[in-house]
Amino acid sequence: MKPSSYSLTEIQQRVDEVKRFLCGTIRIANAHTVEFYTQDVWKRFVAVSPEEVLTAFSSGGDQQGEPKHQGTEPHRTTFGFCIDSNRLVDIQELLKAARAHSLPGLGVCMSRDELLQELRGNKFESGARPDEIDAELEPDEFMNSKKSHEVQSMSEVVASLTQHCKVKQVVDVGSGKGYLSSFLSLQYGLQVYGIDSSRTNTHGAQERNRKLKKFSRAYQKHAKAARTHPESSNSPQKEIVKIKPEDVSYGDAAGSLSQEERLSISPSDVDTAGEKQSELNQEREALFLSALSADVIQLTPPRVPPSQLSAEEKERRKRENLERKAQSRSDGASPVFSPLTSYVTAETELRELITELESAVMVGLHTCGDLAPSTLRMFVAKPELAAVCSVGCCYHLLSELFDPAGQECLHSVCGFPLSQYLRDQSWFCGRNARMSACLALERVSLGQGIQMESLFYRAVLHVILRDHYSSYKSEKRVGNVYSKAKSFVDYVRRALCRLELDESKLSDSDIQDYHDTYRARMDEMHAFNMLKVSLAPCIEGLILLDRLCYLKEQEDVSFSALVQLFDPLLSPRCYAIVGLRSDAKRITSRRT
Repeated sequence: MKPSSYSLTEIQQRVDEVKRFLCGTIRIANAHTVEFYTQDVWKRFVAVSPEEVLTAFSSGGDQQGEPKHQGTEPHRTTFGFCIDSNRLVDIQELLKAARAHSLPGLGVCMSRDELLQELRGNKFESGARPDEIDAELEPDEFMNSKKSHEVQSMSEVVASLTQHCKVKQVVDVGSGKGYLSSFLSLQYGLQVYGIDSSRTNTHGAQERNRKLKKFSRAYQKHAKAARTHPESSNSPQKEIVKIKPEDVSYGDAAGSLSQEERLSISPSDVDTAGEKQSELNQEREALFLSALSADVIQLTPPRVPPSQLSAEEKERRKRENLERKAQSRSDGASPVFSPLTSYVTAETELRELITELESAVMVGLHTCGDLAPSTLRMFVAKPELAAVCSVGCCYHLLSELFDPAGQECLHSVCGFPLSQYLRDQSWFCGRNARMSACLALERVSLGQGIQMESLFYRAVLHVILRDHYSSYKSEKRVGNVYSKAKSFVDYVRRALCRLELDESKLSDSDIQDYHDTYRARMDEMHAFNMLKVSLAPCIEGLILLDRLCYLKEQEDVSFSALVQLFDPLLSPRCYAIVGLRSDAKRITSRRT
């Protein structure tokens, strides 16, 4: 049976399997690293040595032989945990079970190619693109490689969805700087409305899109000339522009990325006059540099719900959105990308925000926290939305309905659980577990490991706070002290200042003694975090299965599936939730 044909009951069965596994293991993911030494976490949860755990991971969990048990009698175990002591005694059994309860192990995901094949049927040959324009933009010419991979992969799926549903409009929620929106507009000729709550992001997206449209016109002019005069496009000459930006932070939930960008630009042969040729080359270089500079993410204020905006701010945002629409029309380019500033929820009236809205596909590329489930709620609630393609991220920012510590979460807006099935069971993950779900198993497996020293420093600091300061549970955060510290002693001094505690209580040698004492136990922390990494795909899987289950619970959704869109090594949050409304042209699969 193909994953696309799974029924609601079958998805619920997969949810139950993952829940059963996590019931006995999620407490490892919920153990706080800060309390690792103060709560003696290793001995509480694990009965094997750190070396055994690390060896199992380095061998890929494929070691042969009998598990090492402590004592003379073998333990009765469930997923590697002793039933009597509730401690991990068989690392091989745990890793095997974790693989079986991840999304690949459950076999519930479609591949991107499988989805495209079902959407296109026999109308398109393999690899063909719907509604291709004359000249093909190469996104890696104005994006870093990660974003280029994501935009190319997702845009082809979105374009196929629009053609399948016979619509020309796309609503991009949480559009940010407009990477996906710009590409959908320029490459596939779609009318795209990018909605972001940050005014800084929408302004940057508008500027970036204007520059890219200008580049696109020059690019298409060159392509047209090359077809008319093919002999003029055979020049082997290439001009290399080396760009060394300052260390900047790119739009990646995993953190900042600093790199040297190298762009290959083929000189245009449209004009034969040397002076015009030189001017065009300079213009194209300037366009590329301008586009790259717009990739920089600026610090933006948190998303503010409409109810908390002043009347003046609401009016100003409305005026800015109208001005952007007028500017887009005056550019004479159609279709266009229209960036809009607004905080959206499932209750947002899209037709009031987008007056030209007809029928559209809703998309979201790495929408953070609650915005991803809100995107699915909007799709279900708005009949004008024919399809949805949502890739979420930042699971730690999800609000949980059954969080015993969370009082701010209203019943209708909590991000997890989304499905009625898990709501009826009052399922709760916990923030630390959701943080663990953000870990990238594939990257860690290739040696791109967790930054252990910073975690180690913070855990040992907690011991110092416990031993010498009664206020060690202060609500004040230490913050990013590690990046500025030159040593552990410097780190502790900075942290104590940040917490407004008396640092004169401790000498440098006292602080260093703590470091040296616990350094011998650093392997425990390393091994424990690897256990968290092994559980990450299972926790992420439950969150995504909950979203899929939600769509399958809806009577007017004819098709819904989990689709792996991206290479997890390039983009760890690689899964999309795709849904089609019943009145859209149906995919050939049985109704679920």
